[in-house]
Amino acid sequence: MRSLDRRTVITGTLAAAGAFGFVRLSGMFDEANARDGGPFKINRTPAEWKQRLGAARYRILRQEGTERAYSSPLNAEKRNGIYACAGCNLGLYKSDTKYDSGTGWPSFWAPIARDRIGTTTDYKIGIPRTEVHCARCGGHLGHIFNDGPKPTGKRHCLNGLALKFIPA
Repeated sequence: MRSLDRRTVITGTLAAAGAFGFVRLSGMFDEANARDGGPFKINRTPAEWKQRLGAARYRILRQEGTERAYSSPLNAEKRNGIYACAGCNLGLYKSDTKYDSGTGWPSFWAPIARDRIGTTTDYKIGIPRTEVHCARCGGHLGHIFNDGPKPTGKRHCLNGLALKFIPA
């Protein structure tokens, strides 16, 4: 009977260690930060970003936060224009690729050009998601999902605070 108990304890310990190792390797509980110091044309210190962006935009763009659904005026923006990165003013999305996804965040089916954005996989909520960031400054924009409209089938679900609207 004792060997069974020992075996159960050892098996349980190994399973827990394996799960911890997976979570650690996946980055699921890592501190979220935008790609500071990466191969970006615009790099600033955290203090410089905080001063430039303000607290709310800093949390979204540099700490990979998410704004509350339906809180951004850009969600209802209907005019023609360009949606640019709020961190560096790089034009990212055109208004003719914007659509109402019903999610509460500004959504687009494609960027202006593929080289304007970068993507990585994040596991912050326990499942893999495609994170999208500005290719020029590394600022976190939101996520890309595979449930968008034609022609791409993609939904670039973005934080309004990560963007600046520039009317045509």
